[in-house]
Amino acid sequence: MPHADFDPVLLDPTRLTIVSLLAGVQWAEFGWVKESAGLSPSALSKQISTLQSHGYVEVRKGYVGNRPRTWVHLSDGGRTALETHAAALQRIVEEARRTAGGDDG
Repeated sequence: MPHADFDPVLLDPTRLTIVSLLAGVQWAEFGWVKESAGLSPSALSKQISTLQSHGYVEVRKGYVGNRPRTWVHLSDGGRTALETHAAALQRIVEEARRTAGGDDG
């Protein structure tokens, strides 16, 4: 049964990976996210669209020289969702440790 604080959008491991990568940077170039997450361009584009529709990321398009570029930014709402989701995961780990007999390792 899902924990109440789990974010349904971030239950997908690919989306969780993307927002986790973005949490460490201000703006990330699409190609860097693609390579870091190990995704094809179309798969990343689909996931970014989903995250954007939920208000978790912002997308900026522009050019570097004559080459089109796309940058992605984790929004404040996305950062809050990630932190809440991670805290819920941490609580499960802590509960499992207590159930298994505490911190003896």
